Amino acid sequence: MKRIVLFAIIATTIMSCKEKNQEKETITESVKNEPMKKVLFVLTSHDKLGDTGEKTGFWIEEFVAPYYELADKGVEITIASPEGGQPPIDPKSADPSSATEDTKRFDKDSALQEKLANTIKLADVNQVDYDAVFYPGGHGPLWDLASSETSKSLIESFYTNNKPIAFVCHAPAVLKDVKINGDYLVKGKKVTGFTNDEEEAVGLTKVVPFLLEDALQANGATFSKGENWAPYAVDDGLLITGQNPASSKLVAQKLLEQLKK
Repeated sequence: MKRIVLFAIIATTIMSCKEKNQEKETITESVKNEPMKKVLFVLTSHDKLGDTGEKTGFWIEEFVAPYYELADKGVEITIASPEGGQPPIDPKSADPSSATEDTKRFDKDSALQEKLANTIKLADVNQVDYDAVFYPGGHGPLWDLASSETSKSLIESFYTNNKPIAFVCHAPAVLKDVKINGDYLVKGKKVTGFTNDEEEAVGLTKVVPFLLEDALQANGATFSKGENWAPYAVDDGLLITGQNPASSKLVAQKLLEQLKK
């Protein structure tokens, strides 16, 4: 009798292990079969800092930090810019004093450098090919992307097709004139971005074409902010915004959460 009971216990244990292994295989197979998420990154093509004679462009940390945060999680990323080709990197962001672990990684990443040198033209982009869009900042977008009809139409298309739209630092400025059904997209929305205080701290209040914080508030946004230079990001439905370079990875993490829904 004891042998029969022991045999029954062993048989039950074996069956249970088989069922658990089958469940694991099913879950693994399901993950494998899930289509890879695709995110479009949009960078500026503008390299002149107003009438100062200095160069600007996109801020390298705001590109590479979210890029690696997403790519390391299996997200496929395409990079676009208004003119295509190599977008201008703000020289100050490439200075050793601005270096982070992500920018140091980029310095050794020849594959990403090559990809960056060959961005596609923004006019050739179709939102149907992507699950979300991400705009890194830098001062450049204030001059080209903020007034780009192509960019505005693209953002509207992502948003109206229920896809997340994410922006960091100066990039929320490109939302300034975007409208949905006749109303400003930011109207009544919680947003953040590079603040007036931060712009004053870098001495460019009189150089930039407009102050991001003022412009978004003028169009009905509920603008909030954290401490200068500290990570701070907010989301409101499909809209995700971050305050400054230090917020880049946080915005990417919020975007990942959206992509999992």
